[in-house]
Amino acid sequence: MSDPRLHPLLDQIERLIHVDVGRNITALFDSARGGLRNAALVLAAAPSARIGLITGFYVPLGSPPAAETDGPVGAALLAKGFEAVGIRCRIATDEPCRSACAAALAGADISDVPVDVGDVEGIIATWRRDGVTHAISIERCGRSADGAPRNMRGLDISSYTAPLDELFTAGPWTTIAVGDGGNEIGMGSIPRELIALHVDHGDTIACVTPAQHLIVAGVSNWGAYALLGALAGLRKDWRARLLACLDELLDRAVLEATVQNGPAVDGVSRLRAMTVDNLDLAIHHQKIREIRALVEAGHAL
Repeated sequence: MSDPRLHPLLDQIERLIHVDVGRNITALFDSARGGLRNAALVLAAAPSARIGLITGFYVPLGSPPAAETDGPVGAALLAKGFEAVGIRCRIATDEPCRSACAAALAGADISDVPVDVGDVEGIIATWRRDGVTHAISIERCGRSADGAPRNMRGLDISSYTAPLDELFTAGPWTTIAVGDGGNEIGMGSIPRELIALHVDHGDTIACVTPAQHLIVAGVSNWGAYALLGALAGLRKDWRARLLACLDELLDRAVLEATVQNGPAVDGVSRLRAMTVDNLDLAIHHQKIREIRALVEAGHAL
């Protein structure tokens, strides 16, 4: 059992990622509060976890059209952390985002992590055969009320987006989701009316696919940082190996590989740049330092 004295540490980490970067999602933070703690506790207690990660958000109007930088980078860092503590992973995406996911994994030096692309039923069968126990979706566009996946501008991107909601909910795996705008897989756990009230185009774009554990972050990659930090805080035996993945140089290397070799573009500026959600690396790396500092300060427990 986890030490309940560590629960405030997990909530402190969550507060670090509950920073609105311009999407007006403070109400979504409030609705999903405690999601990081619950997700981390479930993962930390799993006796023999196998992780299936779902990511890749295509930007058809990008220069060039490509997956966005938010999502694949965080997924690669999570995969590296999980693999470091002996938890095998695989990633599912769709063809337009395959190269960005592969580049992110290569940047993290874990190119042997399988990337599943293609028929959703085939991926479901593969995950069941492989014994996946937990599905973690990070910055993956999900279906809205009319069935179409829509970006933050309200554009229907179903012609570029495989229905990986079906994979996410196909069980028997526990579902964990990370999102930052209301239109990602997992956001169905938040009332659609709340997203409609606060987020631009919210009524149209709100995803209806829920998660058992939802992590809302100002930037979805921050949710990956936070989950690594929370698990490092909970599991002393994992701490050093997970904190090694909360590293600014590693984060930069993964982002650079994703942008250059994916390619990938910033989801807000739509440019092929070393930014995530139009925020410079310095901002993201400050978040990494803050999370690490909290975990390291909690070592005495």
